[in-house]
Amino acid sequence: MNFKKKLTLVGAMAAVAAFALSGCSAAVSPSGGADGAKEKIFVNLSYSGNNWQDEGANLAMAVAQAPEVAAKYDVKKVISGSDPQKQISDLQSMIASGAKLIVLYPISPTALNPVIQQGCDAGVTFVAYDGTVEAPCAWNISYITGARTEDPEQAFFGAQTAQALVDLLGGTGEVMMNRGVAGTSTDTVHYDTAMSVFNQYPGIKVVNEFYGNWDSSVSQQEATKALAAHPGVDGIWSQAGEDGVVKALEAAGMEIPVTGENSNYLRQKLSEGWPGVSSGSAPAQGAVAVKLGLKILADGADSVPKDIEMPLPWVTTETAKVCPAAEFVDGCNFFAQADDSFVTEIFEKSVLPESSYTAATTGAAVSALQALPSMDTLAQPASRRIYTRGVCDAGWTTGPVEKGQVPAGLPGCVKK
Repeated sequence: MNFKKKLTLVGAMAAVAAFALSGCSAAVSPSGGADGAKEKIFVNLSYSGNNWQDEGANLAMAVAQAPEVAAKYDVKKVISGSDPQKQISDLQSMIASGAKLIVLYPISPTALNPVIQQGCDAGVTFVAYDGTVEAPCAWNISYITGARTEDPEQAFFGAQTAQALVDLLGGTGEVMMNRGVAGTSTDTVHYDTAMSVFNQYPGIKVVNEFYGNWDSSVSQQEATKALAAHPGVDGIWSQAGEDGVVKALEAAGMEIPVTGENSNYLRQKLSEGWPGVSSGSAPAQGAVAVKLGLKILADGADSVPKDIEMPLPWVTTETAKVCPAAEFVDGCNFFAQADDSFVTEIFEKSVLPESSYTAATTGAAVSALQALPSMDTLAQPASRRIYTRGVCDAGWTTGPVEKGQVPAGLPGCVKK
């Protein structure tokens, strides 16, 4: 699909859509907003409808509507869905309406590049979270290439959880893979790095792959069908929706290792002795992306790194622990009162101390923002840039990364 050609089709409707988004009929000034109006911030979701996306958007809106932000900016949430063309059209409308900042979950790492560049040229700041974009003018903040909290060399959710599953299986067995939303950078990087690990073990055989769409119900349905076809499977590697995978296994009377993301149910089962690992992306980064965007607006483009890599959480059968209330205290990491598919990683204390269970579940505005500390320590290593930008930095070229990263040998960027 030629998205550059498609852009011309939506351009004629951009002004009309802008009025619908802005809710007024006054003329839009180049600096953003109509005369006398507040400047505009948009939180733009693509894929929506699961707990992760809802919590990420709630936390983003909770920060974006803090009193000191609301006094200066008009904040709107726009859900574009899973069609790249619809997200392109919505971004066109936001730009035309005078957006100052757009914080987005991108449905594609490449399809949005022309419209993002168009917005940058008009003075809009773009911050993509979780999913990444290759447009050079946008900021990326993501866990896609992030390393485990306790060891900065153990990078990539896909690779680390695949290695964990191999270790739980003793290096041999049949494995199924529950993938995410096809075409997103998140799913692609998770899958590719996981396969890079599985392919190193002759005793590991991937017997089935299915797309659970990061949705618990879809994952349960697809896992149920896959288990009927492969009743002898030994372990399951999963992206979000892993609580549905565990429930499919329970219905089949099976307890085998599962590596997945951060659902409350998986962590509960781990605490009861189920073999596996809970890791993956945190909804908290939606709010961190808003704080990042606000800092850029206040302090300039050079105030934060262009590529930010959030650390990868890691909870095992031995470390899963229920929280007595709605905070992570004393090493606890899931909640007694939460729904099964609630995504537990809503806190990033160093960069998001104002986060709360209430903000994650309701989107209620936080009472005040706390300053964002230096993000330099979270800058993505240049060796992993190819996964989020599609190209290596100047002075680097593609090749296997053998040092400073476990597992060694994954494709990446190496110095020339």
